[in-house]
Amino acid sequence: MQKKDCFFVGKIVKKYSFKGELLVKLDTDEPEQFLEMESVFVEKHKNLIPFFIDSLSLHKSELLRVKFEEVDSEEDADSLLGSELYLPLNLLPQLSGNTFYYHEIIGFSVNDVNFGTVGTISGVNDSTAQALFEIERDGKQILIPISDEIIDKVDRKAKTIHIQAPEGLIDIYL
Repeated sequence: MQKKDCFFVGKIVKKYSFKGELLVKLDTDEPEQFLEMESVFVEKHKNLIPFFIDSLSLHKSELLRVKFEEVDSEEDADSLLGSELYLPLNLLPQLSGNTFYYHEIIGFSVNDVNFGTVGTISGVNDSTAQALFEIERDGKQILIPISDEIIDKVDRKAKTIHIQAPEGLIDIYL
């Protein structure tokens, strides 16, 4: 399994017990959705290694308490601290309407109600306070905030996102 075929679940942040249990900080608003996992990929030395799960529970509602098979000591757990966890993309629930996963809209075209075809989404910048579409147009990058007020419609069949950008926003990039 390659990282590009997976989505980030969370990061192992600390040990929980002397028996190899670990606490994972999840990257989700719904930690309950991960309580049924039987296995997960752990990134070690830039490789994804499958780990099977003995037990799972929520810890203080925001952390996941995990006991992996064959991780039975504090030393075993130490070797996993700081590791990132991944699951295959096909395990993500399907979204509909105007909600989407960032990875699924790469390559979608963006059409503005006033401007017309803006360009193609080449990425999403979510390292800022407001996530941004990174749109490629004739070698230039246009940044548009990802916001319910701006997005009119996500058309998965046509691979198009229809927006209504604030007046003048697109022009400042061209």
